Amino acid sequence: MKDSLQPGLTHQLSERVSAALSPPHLLPMIVLSTPSMILLMEMASLYAAQPHLDDNETTVGTHVDVSHRAAARDGETVTVDSELITIDRRRLTFAVRVSVGDRIIGEGTHQRAVIDTAGFQT
Repeated sequence: MKDSLQPGLTHQLSERVSAALSPPHLLPMIVLSTPSMILLMEMASLYAAQPHLDDNETTVGTHVDVSHRAAARDGETVTVDSELITIDRRRLTFAVRVSVGDRIIGEGTHQRAVIDTAGFQT
């Protein structure tokens, strides 16, 4: 891990809600599914940390504690914000939030562990 990996790092991404992010059992209604929301939270957190890791390192998700509070509908753009709030050895904790405009869709915390990718080579 580089010295630049510090609490306060952030990343924001945006994604348009489409059928690919919607639960199939609700079709033809298209809304952001909870698993898709969590995936976006994980990706924003990964992107916040990755530039601050050594070449042989990455992060993997280890814990998610989020609430899915409101629907994001077909065609709406969700904004995903992740902020690194604590570092405990190799465990990173992020505050995550998904919103559409000023409407909060989901929020909570997400933990990732820094791993050495050499350990996963075959």
